[in-house]
Amino acid sequence: MAGGVDAAASKTKEFPLTSQAIAIEQDRSTPLRLFWLTSLSMILIVAQSLMAHARMPESFADLAEQISPSVVNITTSTTVAGRTGPQGIVPEGSPFEDFFREFQDRGGQGDRPRRSSALGSGFVISEDGYIVTNNHVIEGADEVLVEFFSGRELPAEIIGTDPNTDIALLKVTSDEPLPFVSFGDSDTARVGDWVMAMGNPLGQGFSVSAGIVSARNRALSGTYDDYIQTDAAINRGNSGGPLFNMDGDVIGVNTAILSPNGGSIGIGFSMASNVVTRVVDQLQEFGETRRGWLGVRIQDVTEDVAEALGLADAKGALVSDVPEGPAMEAGMQAGDVIVSFDGREVEDTRGLVRQVGNTAVGKAVRVVVNRDGETQTLLVTLGRREEAESAVPASQPSPEEDETPQSLDMMGLTLSPLTDEIRAQLELDENAEGLAVMDVDETSEAFEKGLRAGDVITEAGQAQVSVPRDLEDRIAEAQDAGRKSILLLVRRAGDPRFVALNIEDTE
Repeated sequence: MAGGVDAAASKTKEFPLTSQAIAIEQDRSTPLRLFWLTSLSMILIVAQSLMAHARMPESFADLAEQISPSVVNITTSTTVAGRTGPQGIVPEGSPFEDFFREFQDRGGQGDRPRRSSALGSGFVISEDGYIVTNNHVIEGADEVLVEFFSGRELPAEIIGTDPNTDIALLKVTSDEPLPFVSFGDSDTARVGDWVMAMGNPLGQGFSVSAGIVSARNRALSGTYDDYIQTDAAINRGNSGGPLFNMDGDVIGVNTAILSPNGGSIGIGFSMASNVVTRVVDQLQEFGETRRGWLGVRIQDVTEDVAEALGLADAKGALVSDVPEGPAMEAGMQAGDVIVSFDGREVEDTRGLVRQVGNTAVGKAVRVVVNRDGETQTLLVTLGRREEAESAVPASQPSPEEDETPQSLDMMGLTLSPLTDEIRAQLELDENAEGLAVMDVDETSEAFEKGLRAGDVITEAGQAQVSVPRDLEDRIAEAQDAGRKSILLLVRRAGDPRFVALNIEDTE
């Protein structure tokens, strides 16, 4: 027996499996591998399906029940003039005058003041009674009444408002802590995420609607706009109400809708919570906003402006004017292109305005500018925007005239040096210098880019011009440098802007 075993063992060692035997073994194992691969694939598909189903809520009921006590309806009362329609329906002394006066005064109202009411929404952000809503909901109100989900009503005090972001902060006094909600991080919201809107649409009382984030970073008309667009139904009366994510955090304040008929068509806008929280913190602390102020007038860098300045990319904010203020004190100049602010890259003017406004007043920040093809870093101590809203730009220095004034036809423009007569016609300062645009060819690029008679060109190629020869020299310099366009600083009624015009065909 032992010998038999040894013989078998030796045979096994002597005659290993042939290639045919190996193929047979592989054939036997193939179905098994296919079975496990198929099973694994099915498991992965089921898991993905379960995860997708988990992300799609079967019901919003639990979330609505959780956050409803913190959402409020807001009713405002305002005293308005008794007669707001057109007066003087008939000429004075007409035989019908007494009849129309009696008609207008019917009901005993006459010219007496009357009360007007408005409805909106809001939400509680602290147990001691601070409430956020839209500024337009309470603007001009004499009385503000807050109704809670339980039916309880409390009068509210207006703590502060910010028309720029359409945000207002109210305060109610309660003997017991109030249910409240917290702000979430709106920057983490993604297009396609589920959201829920709550409020008082069309005065119908507490109402819930759901949808998704349709878009982000929308701008409507404000300087600090950063709206979340959603298809969750938002109607009149929803203004000031919260937009929730699925964690029950407020990521937006419902503010506006795009609609041809006044009703929801699935395009609503909520001011992003990361904008709102900064405003609310300042209103709560100071009763007003305190935004940073750089002290420049700026415009976007277009492709032709970038080419005229020799920039690689059409990015940054082009400084068109530097009135007296923080930027002037730091050495900033008109024609500088701001490419970085406080360590963050500047994409365009909108981004820069928001960055500056969100920076603390009095903070010293590093501002990187591109000047004459080279970068420079300036240290600017920010002022307060609210104190500088009416700042007047610094007047331009007056260069000496070194030749006899003459008119010039170039680039579709008829230009003339400023004379006392032209200064008077354009209501300019007696020391103003530049080239007045007397006429613009309507078929020219200059007309297409908005230049009109009455404009004044004060700089060309970032150098001052006061006589036609100055402009001709600047154009020649740009052509010698191989540039296809020249940058003009144009002023209209005191407001400056840069315009780049093509000079390739200029003689």
